[in-house]
Amino acid sequence: MPARHCCALRTGLGWQPGNNRMARAGTGQVDEMLKQFDSFAETYANFAWYIPEHFNIGHDICDKWADRFPERTAILDVKAIHDVREISFAELKARSNRLANALRRRGVACAAGGIGDRVGVLLPQRVETAAAHIAIAKLGCISIPLFTLFGVEALLHRLKDSGAKGVITDRTGVGKILPLLAQLPELKVIMSVDGAEGPAEDFDVACMAEDDRFEPVATRAEDPAILIYTSGTTGNPKGALHAHRVLLGHLPGVEISHDFFPQPGDRIWTPADWAWIGGLLDVLMPALHHGVTVVAQRFQKFSAADAFELMTSLQVRNAFLPPTALKMMKIESEKLGLTAPMRSVASGGEALGAELLDWGRKAFGVSINEFYGQTECNMIVSSCAALEAPVPGVMGRPVPGHVVDVIDPQTGEPRPDGAEGTIAVLSPDPVMFLEYWNNRDATDAKFVSGPAGSWLVTGDRGQRDGEGRIRFVGRDDDVINSAGYRIGPAEIESCLLGHPAVRNAGVVGKPDSLRGEVVTAFVVPGDQYEPSRELADDIAAFVKSRLAAHEYPRDVRFIAELPVTTTGKIIRNRLREILRDEAAGT
Repeated sequence: MPARHCCALRTGLGWQPGNNRMARAGTGQVDEMLKQFDSFAETYANFAWYIPEHFNIGHDICDKWADRFPERTAILDVKAIHDVREISFAELKARSNRLANALRRRGVACAAGGIGDRVGVLLPQRVETAAAHIAIAKLGCISIPLFTLFGVEALLHRLKDSGAKGVITDRTGVGKILPLLAQLPELKVIMSVDGAEGPAEDFDVACMAEDDRFEPVATRAEDPAILIYTSGTTGNPKGALHAHRVLLGHLPGVEISHDFFPQPGDRIWTPADWAWIGGLLDVLMPALHHGVTVVAQRFQKFSAADAFELMTSLQVRNAFLPPTALKMMKIESEKLGLTAPMRSVASGGEALGAELLDWGRKAFGVSINEFYGQTECNMIVSSCAALEAPVPGVMGRPVPGHVVDVIDPQTGEPRPDGAEGTIAVLSPDPVMFLEYWNNRDATDAKFVSGPAGSWLVTGDRGQRDGEGRIRFVGRDDDVINSAGYRIGPAEIESCLLGHPAVRNAGVVGKPDSLRGEVVTAFVVPGDQYEPSRELADDIAAFVKSRLAAHEYPRDVRFIAELPVTTTGKIIRNRLREILRDEAAGT
């Protein structure tokens, strides 16, 4: 059982987090919207957190609405444009209650005064995915969002490291998990939405045998609820453990990035998988918190034309569209004249630039709002066109409720306007993670003390202008930012070494106009292997089948020796220099 970080949030009516002037006595309404004032500064100054002592995500995003407006549509589950299921909040409550009862019957539970069992959710966007997260939260347990394109090695690390007791998945997921069972002694429960197979039970049969009534566990806002794994530059991905309050912490960022969401008639969609924090906590859960319908569409492969058709035919008014999706949509839009009238569009992951912002106004009829965050502390900076015009190349301002600055990572002192430093968030903060799962050293290394208090350092470099806006400069570390995904090189390098032709490997990001960066692998081949295009393709396919489609190296290069330090650590900056020199033609 992991120890809680010392900067865990203090909750309750009238919570006062130090002197960061963002809380006053609450009203008792956690679904109260962010109030809009005449300027960003006024909106920020007048914001107040209300974090109750007890709060359960499952009850909040489902039962709360099912009890008040049972027939309201929670999810539009889209198999095809003309094959759409409307799922009401009442039905979502019944589904999640049956699943909670089924899991409890199979021994999944939260020990009194302890941390709840972990349950993986390995499914695409669909109603069962939402029901699974809701049911696990109601049980007082911890859900682990898992990407359907993860390969066996990626799944093994996450399920083994977390000590997962259960997994809810489909036929494809079962096929990946079965070969791993001997290495996962704690995994006792597997349910498949595609029916029974081997040790996997039929999800529907298991649920329909249960009562549709369930009393959610009275969890505290500070109790663990979600474990999301995030990549880093060294070692395996780390599990960022979040409390139930993380949903409340996301709300001001979601609301302001969507020009004061929700408004009457709002309906939201994202192509981002719900296994990522951007899909789960930037869209699905905040929308359900507000009683707004979420469109669930599981594209096998993103298509810009299909995205335009989906948004138009289903009257989507709000969307989170990652930068890569926007770039693909821009190409199709200009080629085919496609548009989709929207009320709000938000994007995050990399700077959009003036050209993409200008196109967005033509295609969507709105200014795209950029936001910034990371798995450990998300939705903390945003622009808001409803308050001021976005500035190209600038992420925006600190979101109301969050104290974000550019600091010296050694002293914790704020840097002067215009000076480069590390983007950091003052702790405690409701959206901030509790800790890295079973990794106290990494948790401690994420924080630095300064005169204002304890700062969570993002590892990203930035600048603050004279008006308080923050510009993203680059990363302190070697994490690759590709198509909105943060990808750690170490996991890919480790996987590469499993290929018989690879003696050593170093992975970096190469600048790319569409994806921001693409994963590039420098490979030292074994003595008996000759570099070739065929070998490079085989190595790339090897990684793609074992990790995830967004993580495999799209560019594999062969090199005689890797640049390393005296202790054998790869000097990745030298590899990036090779790519920079190549791009410059030197």
